Amino acid sequence: MTDERVDAATVAAGPSATTQYPVRVVVNGVEHRVMLDPRVTLLDLLREHLHLSGTKKGCDHGQCGACTVLVNGRRINSCLTFAVMHEGDEVVTIEGLGSPNSLHPLQAAFVERDGFQCGYCTPGQICSAVGMLAEAKAGWPSHATADVAAPEIVLTDAEMRERMSGNICRCAAYPNIIAAIGDVAEGTRR
Repeated sequence: MTDERVDAATVAAGPSATTQYPVRVVVNGVEHRVMLDPRVTLLDLLREHLHLSGTKKGCDHGQCGACTVLVNGRRINSCLTFAVMHEGDEVVTIEGLGSPNSLHPLQAAFVERDGFQCGYCTPGQICSAVGMLAEAKAGWPSHATADVAAPEIVLTDAEMRERMSGNICRCAAYPNIIAAIGDVAEGTRR
């Protein structure tokens, strides 16, 4: 085998299993510096490397929303992004929103409204709802926004359903989830 063939084979194989890159992320207010294979997703960084198991691996294809977290205040599917892409970013998971003794208002509303059944999708639902409420407050319209030129978004049940459509609940607890989100959004809800 010539040197040229070896180089082509090495390139075709991609990064070796031992190739690691430094990544610094702030998760729930705590800075982490880790060495990672560039193929590690943000979801796997959280679950497998940082042992934050609150964020769930559902479909692993960005279709169910169980892995939703907040990155720099915006909601994303953590299974669809590589951890190395988040150098210096601030990530908030369900563990960072509240604690058992001091629940985030959405966590409390989900409990009060029984917005879960098996609970597997709940962390992603709550993180997504936090991001969704911030988006609505910032005036970002959705596909269901009746008047995109209006000075504020009216969070009707239809508006919330559209904005939460990326988060699937196989137990179909949707009416209670919308009620819980509506309770928290009450100040802006009509």
